[in-house]
Amino acid sequence: MTDKISRRDFLKLAGTATAAGAILTGCGPASRYVVREPYTQMPEYTYNGQSTYYATTCRECPAGCGLVVRTMQGRAIKVEGNPNNPLNLGKTCARGQASLQGLYNPDRVQSPTHKARGQETGTEITWDEAIAVVKDALAGNQPDEIAFLMGMAPDHLFDLVSQLTSALKAPAPLRFGAYEMFENRATLAEVSKRTLGKSGIPYFDIGNADVVFSFGANFLETWLSPVAWTRGFSRMRKAKVRGTLIQFEPRLSQTAAVADEWIPVKPGTEGLAALALGRLVAELRSPVIPAAYKNVDVAALAEACFVEEEKLRALAELLFEAENPLILPGCSALGSSNGLEAGEAIMTLNALLGNLGRSGGVYLIPELPVGKGNDLPNSFSDLYDLVGRMQAGKIKVLFVHGTNPVYDLPSALGFEAALANIPLVISFASFPDETALQADYIFPDHTGLESWGYQKVQAGADRPVLSGAQPVVVPFYNTRATADILLAAVAAIGGNPASALPYADEVAFLQSQVLDLVKEDGFFNAPEINTFWASFQQYGGWWTAESKLETPPGADTINRNLRLNTAEFDGESEFHLFPFLSPILGDGSGANKPWLQETPDPTTTVMWNTWVEIHPQTADELGLHDDDVVRLASPYGEIEASVYRYPAIRPDTLGLVFGQGHTAYGRYAAGRGVNPVKLLPLKINGAGGLATHAIKVDIEKTGRQKPLARAESQIDVYEEE
Repeated sequence: MTDKISRRDFLKLAGTATAAGAILTGCGPASRYVVREPYTQMPEYTYNGQSTYYATTCRECPAGCGLVVRTMQGRAIKVEGNPNNPLNLGKTCARGQASLQGLYNPDRVQSPTHKARGQETGTEITWDEAIAVVKDALAGNQPDEIAFLMGMAPDHLFDLVSQLTSALKAPAPLRFGAYEMFENRATLAEVSKRTLGKSGIPYFDIGNADVVFSFGANFLETWLSPVAWTRGFSRMRKAKVRGTLIQFEPRLSQTAAVADEWIPVKPGTEGLAALALGRLVAELRSPVIPAAYKNVDVAALAEACFVEEEKLRALAELLFEAENPLILPGCSALGSSNGLEAGEAIMTLNALLGNLGRSGGVYLIPELPVGKGNDLPNSFSDLYDLVGRMQAGKIKVLFVHGTNPVYDLPSALGFEAALANIPLVISFASFPDETALQADYIFPDHTGLESWGYQKVQAGADRPVLSGAQPVVVPFYNTRATADILLAAVAAIGGNPASALPYADEVAFLQSQVLDLVKEDGFFNAPEINTFWASFQQYGGWWTAESKLETPPGADTINRNLRLNTAEFDGESEFHLFPFLSPILGDGSGANKPWLQETPDPTTTVMWNTWVEIHPQTADELGLHDDDVVRLASPYGEIEASVYRYPAIRPDTLGLVFGQGHTAYGRYAAGRGVNPVKLLPLKINGAGGLATHAIKVDIEKTGRQKPLARAESQIDVYEEE
């Protein structure tokens, strides 16, 4: 059955009945010792023509959707959603379906490598040598000279590193990535603290709402947990009385495209529109106007938003008459220079409507008793401070896992240049991304379908959910779990760090973390950890049997003044830049999967490239046609991309998708399109979040054309060789 344990010994350890079920589901107390063998070394429990299924967690974004992976003869061949997981209930997005192409990607880093910075290849080393490098880096530097920069998934590794840095008395690990940069989750958590009385990501009950006003929340594409919100939206539309969606944003997204009405507000004015609506709703509710809206001039705000006052009054009546109204604060609103105040104005509208803790309203989700680290990502201000320490030479070793800061972060921040001041950079990347190329060592982690772990679901589920991950196949290459590398290094150091992390391996750590769930009342119960662990793997995680939402305590925001300054913009041009995450490629990590590259964008149908969305009226004034190459320039940089004449965008706004523009990351990603972060400012909102939508750009015609591959109205989108 495996090199480590025979089938007979396995059955003795697990018990015949339990093990038989465990073999079919990839679970059981001893299942971590069972290697998922490839076809050439087919284990006894795999039969020709029969499939084996494993429950695990999607790692393509931080949402934490559950998966069930079909394997045959040791190969993963199909991914579907886990019907038991309450977050996605059997559904997946395109990125989840394409996760197989990460597993089989031909450009994966196949073994631990020592290399020169900037080089794609280097010298292979053994894992014993790699562990020695990590051990020396942790033991040979002062605690404040060690830094960990991690992505937003997986959570179990962040919890382990949090324990490690605490034992070393080093700075806590930082979590950041492009999803946080564009979604501004840290800002949303601060908005929640100010308006709901508790920091965190709220639960928005879209499925039970009858009227939803979304201020830049592109929840059908990328916002927080799009699969869960899509299910909720479908439920709202199929209700006895069809629900209504109104979308406020400068550019028509996929969410705006299916809305009943799209309100193209001027960039940076989403909060002003919410304030005006709040005043109008307050007037309809009572002659006594709450303090939050006493000084609101509706006519002035309507003019600032470029929305007719009569339209705002009609929308206010729609809200007032709704039984279960819901207001969503999204990316474009939080991504303005006044994003914190705008988010507060938008969320206060929920409080005015009285929907806190009500069906179709806003709730909080109880915290999971798992892990000791901060579950929320860090703000951009924290990254700014990190780069300052790097530039000053205060960091001697930097560990990077699950994030690609050289690609993700604005060029103006100078992260890549600051790396030159760090003597040792270690990447745990599975793929040769831009940051890995600037590292001294690459110690490749397994891909998501080869890994153990868990992900804490922060948004989209109506109950506490811990999505569990387990390997569905044997690792294809000479990769190793980052958790096992760190644990081995700590054991070699000995002393206090080893005592603080006494785990034999990654699975032992995972079991120690979920131990408190054994005594919790979940949808399955177990008397001890081994039985619990078997069920945890079989079902793909742990969650409560019933919905378990909390009513926000509230912060009485409607009875205190709301101050919302006019949004500020860098640049003197008349054109606002509106960057947005690709609904297909996400944060750019999907760019190395040809299935996703070949999938048309849902609104423009463009594939394999970056495009600039320009309103036809603006394009005519500038003499621009489809496929003309233009140069966009800001005070921080410039890029070139092809024009897509897009009627569903404001004439003063230019849309630019984020997800392409890789200079590394494998054959399918490198050299395609451009990266809009070269244009972004370093303007920070009141919560420390990056104001991604606070930039104006100049546009210049280059005189060249580069046709875009797109399905829309194109007959030969590929060039003939």
